Amino acid sequence: MDAENETERNMDGESNARRRSRKKSMTGSGAKEHKGQLESLQQKDPDFYEFLKEHDQELLQFSDDDIDEDLDADMEDGDLHVDEGALEHEVQEKDKKSSKKVITTAMVDLWCKSIKENGSLNAVRSLMKAFRTACHYGDDEENESMAKLSVMSSTVFNKIMLTVLNEMDGILRKLLKIPASGGRKQIVTDLMSTKQWRTYGHIVKSYLGNALHILNQMTDSQMISFTLHRLKYSSLLLAAFPSLLRKYIKVALHFWGTGGGALPVVSCLFMRELCICIGSGCIDECFKGIYKAYVLNCHFVNAVKLKHIRFLSNCVIELLGVDLPTAYQHAFIFIRQLAMILRDALNTKTKEAFRKVYEWKFINCLELWTDAIRAYSSQSDFKQLAYPLTQIISGVARLVPTARYIPLRLRCIRMLNQLAASTQSFVPVSMLLLDMLEMKELSRPPTGGVGKAVDLRSILKVSKPTLKTRAFQEACVFSVVEELAEHLALSSYSVAFMELSFIPIVRLRSFCKLTKVERFRREMRQLLREIEANVQFVNEKRMSVSFLPNDPAASSFLEDEKKSACSALSKYVITLRQRAEQKNNSLMESSVIVGKESSVFGDEASESDEEDIKEDEDGTAAFSSSWLPGNDKIKQEPTETKRKRKKHQKERTAVDDDIVEDLVLSSDEDLPSSDSPSAGKNADVDNGLPKKQNRKPKHKTKRLKRN
Repeated sequence: MDAENETERNMDGESNARRRSRKKSMTGSGAKEHKGQLESLQQKDPDFYEFLKEHDQELLQFSDDDIDEDLDADMEDGDLHVDEGALEHEVQEKDKKSSKKVITTAMVDLWCKSIKENGSLNAVRSLMKAFRTACHYGDDEENESMAKLSVMSSTVFNKIMLTVLNEMDGILRKLLKIPASGGRKQIVTDLMSTKQWRTYGHIVKSYLGNALHILNQMTDSQMISFTLHRLKYSSLLLAAFPSLLRKYIKVALHFWGTGGGALPVVSCLFMRELCICIGSGCIDECFKGIYKAYVLNCHFVNAVKLKHIRFLSNCVIELLGVDLPTAYQHAFIFIRQLAMILRDALNTKTKEAFRKVYEWKFINCLELWTDAIRAYSSQSDFKQLAYPLTQIISGVARLVPTARYIPLRLRCIRMLNQLAASTQSFVPVSMLLLDMLEMKELSRPPTGGVGKAVDLRSILKVSKPTLKTRAFQEACVFSVVEELAEHLALSSYSVAFMELSFIPIVRLRSFCKLTKVERFRREMRQLLREIEANVQFVNEKRMSVSFLPNDPAASSFLEDEKKSACSALSKYVITLRQRAEQKNNSLMESSVIVGKESSVFGDEASESDEEDIKEDEDGTAAFSSSWLPGNDKIKQEPTETKRKRKKHQKERTAVDDDIVEDLVLSSDEDLPSSDSPSAGKNADVDNGLPKKQNRKPKHKTKRLKRN
């Protein structure tokens, strides 16, 4: 048996050797003749052809490629030397040129016509391939499917982007047989198990994935706004792709916090649509992300940035309204975090702990939740948060009770008055205001001259020289009058107004006797007259009632008069608001140039926002430039980096006086005395705040004695 096996192996080796020698001796034409012979053999003698197929398969698989490989091997074994790298590169270039297909506007129009008239699926696929090429143009790595399409011009790029972004949502909804607009997550969940999804699901993923890629490449805010605006209508389809959904939320949050023009508005509306359509799949991530982005954008505040921060706050509140029960859970956690920071400051009483409370980030978060409770005070969920938030704000106002932080205290009092008005509850703030009037910096004549006008809305503390100026005293006293009138006006229709106003009347009279500034005395006397007139008005109505103080009927006392706002304090508050508005407008005009950026962000959408959104509806204004993805990657990024760095430096310079750097205030004896040396070592660095500048030591000069 071994001899027979060895003989068979030798015969197989000889037959293989003969076949190799036969292949090497053949030319290209010989190979063609041989293939022809095999084909004729299959027709003439099929039995013999089947025998060869079973016992000599290699002979039937004979091809030109085998001959070419053998010829190349023979050339390598010989004395011929060829530059293989250059030859391969030349062959690849020829293959690319021959395989690429030029995209023109006529082709795009033809695809669109086929889709509209015939619903051609091949046209949809061709359009999506062109869209992928447009989105990935300029990428370093291109796959084989993209290599079949040629580099396009900016005109073709704009045409493809506009066509796909405007039409693809309707096309996909028709293919998947879902409603033409809107919808909920359950629709997509049920759709994923159908035949339509198995057939067309990859087109949906291609559209959403490529659109996300181009969003990350774009640098023009108008193009990004239009792209997000159109993708908003397809946000329902993201429910099928959780990984893409997370990436879209991240991109939208980035554009919301850093974009200009209409981009923040469009980004907010995109996230809102995601939360409405998808629901629990993205609400938690959107709520956490938008609150974090808000905190990152309100570290520094000046007169220019006030409107922008107010706009961001309105966006957060609008998004919270999508799902109030879930929003309550997040708000409770975030408010609790603020309470823990304040508790740490009250317990440790160190400069580091105080600095975490007395910074813009903390105060802006308090104002955000105050506005949120005001917006949804009619809902039982959010109304429950009013009490803990009131306790936190009161603790912040009393944390460092010195004159340098009067602006911060006034902001806290304003928040307390707003909470009391929205929840229709009593919040005691009169003591906070009356204590300010007894500070020596406000009760004595100023020693620092007239000074510049002070905008208390854009600062948290004032410098020591500003503390002694006449302008600062006037701003503080007038603000105290305005907030005290607001507080008393909330209770001006209460049956117990006489008792509530007793202590304020006594202390205001005392201030009028002690102050030596005539203009302050006149202001306080006017407020006293209005309070006393309101007391008389309430007492006259109270004489005719018969219910007890604890009777529920007391809550309906003077209900009709309250609706008509006819009390003396209500009318006086209206005049004070008008005066404050005029003063704020004059400060804005004198200190800030109101330009394009500041006019865009406000409580409501401005005219410029409406114009931008109208242009986005068309899209031709956005995609009319010669921009192509990848063209400005190298040049644009360093420019953007420099621009952001310069902007950051300007903001830090503009609000340098507002940062809580040192809690050694005008009255050193008012500070807590528990600052230990160990706690003060790292007191100059905290949570992103700039380090406290080292003061130059004062060197004593010594006179040298001459010998």
